[in-house]
Formats: sequence, C-alpha cells, structure tokens
Amino acid sequence: MTKVLLKDIRKNFGTVEVIRGVDLEIEDGEFVVFVGPSGCGKSTLLRLISGLEHISDGELHIGGRLVNEVPAARRGVAMVFQSYALYPHLTVRDNMGFGLKVRKVPASERARRVSEAAATLKLEPLLDRFPRQLSGGQRQRVAIGRAIVGNPDVFLFDEPLSNLDAELRVHMRSEIAALHQRLSTTMIYVTHDQIEAMTLADKIVVLRDGRIEQVGSPRDLYDSPRTIFVAQFIGSPKMNILPLADGQPIALGASVPATATSVGIRPEHLSLGQPSNSTLRGKVGLAEYTGAVTLLHVALDGGQTCLVIHNQGPAPETGAEVGLRAEPGHLHFFDKEGRAV
Repeated sequence: MTKVLLKDIRKNFGTVEVIRGVDLEIEDGEFVVFVGPSGCGKSTLLRLISGLEHISDGELHIGGRLVNEVPAARRGVAMVFQSYALYPHLTVRDNMGFGLKVRKVPASERARRVSEAAATLKLEPLLDRFPRQLSGGQRQRVAIGRAIVGNPDVFLFDEPLSNLDAELRVHMRSEIAALHQRLSTTMIYVTHDQIEAMTLADKIVVLRDGRIEQVGSPRDLYDSPRTIFVAQFIGSPKMNILPLADGQPIALGASVPATATSVGIRPEHLSLGQPSNSTLRGKVGLAEYTGAVTLLHVALDGGQTCLVIHNQGPAPETGAEVGLRAEPGHLHFFDKEGRAV
C-alpha cells in the first residue's frame, strides 16, 4: 500500500511562504490532480513530494514512512517533467534504461524492464530510434516509459502535456488514463488545465495562493463548489456569478439563503426566452459557434456579461435582445466572503 500523507506542509523561499499549511491524504492507487492558476504552488508542492525541494515545516509520509529527510532517489517516486529531458545521443531503448544502468541493475534485468514498459506504451517499433526521429507525443511516451522501468511506488507528473498540440493532448490524456488503469499505481498530476483535471482525476485538489481551496471528485467540485473561486475555475466555460439585486431572488424562482449576496449559474443551466417575461434581459454581444453548441455572450441590463450555452435551433444574431431563464434546481448561492451558503 503506497499512501501519501501530507501534514501541515509548508515551504518558504526566504521570507516568502509559498506553501501555507497543506494537509492532504492520497490513498493507494488514486489518481490525484493538483490544479490551480499559475503561481498557486502546485508544482512546488509536487517537488516537495518528489524530494527536489526541501520541506520547511510539516511532515510528508510515503507508504507509511516519514521521508522529509530521505533523498529523492530513495523515496520510491518517479517524475515525468514538462520537458521530455531525453538524451539526444541515446536511442529510445537506452534512454528508458539509463536510470537502471546508473543504479547498476544487471543488463538482462534492464532489458526485461525496458521491453515490458515498451510493450505497455506501444513503443516496441521505436526502441532503436533517436529522440530527433520521434514526434512530441512519442517523446513524452518515452519519458513516461523511463519512469515506469524503475517500478516506482508513486508517479509524479508535472504538466507533461503542455508542450503538445491540442489533438495530441487529447490522445495522450487517454493514454495516461489507460496507463493508470493497467498499473493501478498512485499517481499525482499537476496541470493548470481544468479539462485535464476533470477527465483524468479520481480526486482533484484545487490550490490557491499556497493553500487548498477544495478537495473532491470532479463531480463534487463541479456540482458543489464551496467557493466562488472553485465555481469559476472548475468548468468550461466558467460559471456566471451575478449579484443578487432587489427583487431578483423571487424572480429566480428559488428560496435564497439570507446571507447570500451573489448567485452562480452555469452557462448550460440558462435558456433563452422572451425579454418581456424572463428573469434576466440583455443583448447578445458575441456568439461563438463551436459546432455542437453556440456560446453566447449576453450583456445584461445591469452591466454584467452572462455566458449561455445555446444548442436548440439557430442562435440569435449579435445585438439581438434576449431574455434568460435560469433553472432553479441548478443555482449556487455565495455570501459576501465568496463562500457557498
């Protein structure tokens, strides 16, 4: 059982505290994704787990063992970086087996492990090629294979797909998900892309300014965000947040908590109606046609812009006056501190 436990983990760079007391429990075999905006501390937290950065305070346990002072090479983890970091003068076979060679693993055992990893990642036809002869996706698979051959207890991924084009990112996401199903190994994955987080994770950890904002399954975070930050970060396009004006609670058709000062409505939970008998009214400022749906940017009478996913018939033209109706069962209320109520 390889459980990862973080107890009040802190990291300072001089007088600047970048990780501010993180408590987290990652179960054996879980796929956990750290997500958040740039500068929130997600990559730093991953480097603390890997041993590439020293922990300023708190305790880190991997597999029931306190590893604060254990060198990175002895923690039983393997890390896949954003850059492929392959040796250009070595073949795929030699790149994958290089770490084992440094550890003086016998040649026969190295060959067996490389062969097994290559079969897992469908790299057998590429074993004698050099990195310059590979595509970006193939190079990333080689980098993952290099991690696999070490038989780690925990895999760490630091934005491994950010250098790939959109189509290849989708393909590699499915490959990483399939790899996790085959290996059933604990995986911790860092990304700023919430779509990657939603599609890959068993559990998502949303970070903000060095602290955990919310932890839960993708559905938990999407359906029940605890703060406005999580509500707008998880989900694409983001949730609309509107102030509760006088008389609006009744118009929304839902009972509103007394402490609520704003309401969140996801774009798919708004529909078009006649301006004369709708909850909200405004003009279409922009219509983004994506094929399956059209994303409407509606400038409301109150001055806010509301996003609406329209998938029923032709979309209204730019400048058209429209009414919006919200689904009462899909409203999220927040207080003045931005917390769900």
